[in-house]
Amino acid sequence: MLLAWHALSPSAEASETMAPAELLPGLVHFALATEDLVPVLASSNELEGESGAYLRARLLLESDHSDQGLALLEQVAGGQHHRAEAAVLLGRVYVERGQLEAAKAWFDRARKVGYGQAREQAAYGLAELARRQGQPDRAGKILAGMNAGYWAATGYLNLAADYAAEDLNTTRALVAVRVALALAETDPDDDRRASLMDELRVRAGFLAFQNDEPDKAIGFLEQVRLDGYDTPQALYLHGLALTSKGNHRAAMQSWHRAKKYPLAFAGVAEAWMAMGRGYDLSGYLGQAGEAYLAANSAYESERVTLRKLAEGIRSRGAFKVLVADAGASDVEWFLFDSRTLTQPRLAYLLDFLQQQSSQIAVHRVAELTAMSEALARQVADLAVFIQSLEQQLTTLEEDVGAPVRALKSEQEALEQRLNRIRAKTPGRSQELASLAVVLGAAADSLRGFSDRAQGRPKQIQRLLAQARRLQATSSESAQKAGALRQRAETELDRLALAYLEFQDQKMVAAQDKTEQQIAHLYEYLALENLEGQGP
Repeated sequence: MLLAWHALSPSAEASETMAPAELLPGLVHFALATEDLVPVLASSNELEGESGAYLRARLLLESDHSDQGLALLEQVAGGQHHRAEAAVLLGRVYVERGQLEAAKAWFDRARKVGYGQAREQAAYGLAELARRQGQPDRAGKILAGMNAGYWAATGYLNLAADYAAEDLNTTRALVAVRVALALAETDPDDDRRASLMDELRVRAGFLAFQNDEPDKAIGFLEQVRLDGYDTPQALYLHGLALTSKGNHRAAMQSWHRAKKYPLAFAGVAEAWMAMGRGYDLSGYLGQAGEAYLAANSAYESERVTLRKLAEGIRSRGAFKVLVADAGASDVEWFLFDSRTLTQPRLAYLLDFLQQQSSQIAVHRVAELTAMSEALARQVADLAVFIQSLEQQLTTLEEDVGAPVRALKSEQEALEQRLNRIRAKTPGRSQELASLAVVLGAAADSLRGFSDRAQGRPKQIQRLLAQARRLQATSSESAQKAGALRQRAETELDRLALAYLEFQDQKMVAAQDKTEQQIAHLYEYLALENLEGQGP
């Protein structure tokens, strides 16, 4: 980060603490959690105590001083405080860099010396490394040694995906998901637990349906919340499970509810088409045709929406169209409510941000935008400050000389009058001597004021030079931040346009299927009419 260069430099002068020392660690924790580091960067070197080095290392990592941050993290990992947390963080950094052996070593170390959440995160990291290396059995052994909670449940969820990809039979994957469900129930974070439980139940329902166990599938899917991200897909799968049991009416009720959600969500496009199939299986061929036509119309309308979004991205940028215009400029995409699920633009944003690359791209643009705005404000504030200093300098150069000279003249005149009085009244020499002392002190003060007044322009000139240098540095940093933001916006636009193109192709494929169903239906009705006419 451009704003962090001076604040985190080892040679930077100690700045005034922004908050009392006892509050600073809490402020840094909050800044790291919200990823708003600018307010605490200036005080990073003042972090002390058991957590000081660890928090400073995290700030270095988050502010693009990765080499310094890694070096400091290694020191922390070898110390007495936060060594497990530091080792876990080092493992994650090396995973991102593709240095898996180094990552494994740090995760191993964290697992040995850590406890609580740090130890669980380290074990999860080791299990994920084993999965990436094609060793699901080894990953399972690691997960089996973990405590119940979010990290173990997430590990088993990922393991279930591997089993489902490897096995023709879904039994092993379904067992892994059921284990994950049991482990996730102990997660103390209510929102996180609810979201993970929904995802696990949808996965379990899908696997049970694939294994020809509709009752089990229905049992899992009916436990999914009706106001969550996984709700539309759960409703669609619920309908499939019901129709496999011959309960087409109840299945269509689930699909009808799924149709109320934007087509961006998984299961919604399929629910539109399934309505026609439901009517067909129920024997209502006319309504089946109407349902297929309605689905085709919905897909075409969605393609128009996608084209408008793509045009907006090309003209105004993805961040403006998808994030800012959607009212989600804080990019806290995971904090959605039920209203998010009924707004197409927000739905596409939420679905787009399911990919890590998309999250990184959006966050990068948001961070650089905030940085550019902060630097622009700093340049403007410095311009006002420089103007004020220039006015002070002009005032001092013009006005200070005359008043000082006038005061000196009055001082000299008083001294001359005192000398004349002392000459005329020798009997009062003691009283006049004390008055002479007072005048002498006044003369000294006047000379000191004169010296200070003469030195004041030099001080202002030095301050003015510093302000101009800082303004030039800030302006240069603003230009660099602007250039980086443009590059980040270009990359985000590329990802967003590719995503919209993929969504458009999904709608095209769905249209093709509905048109095929319509053609088959009309062909069937035509044959029925011909057979009815007879010879």
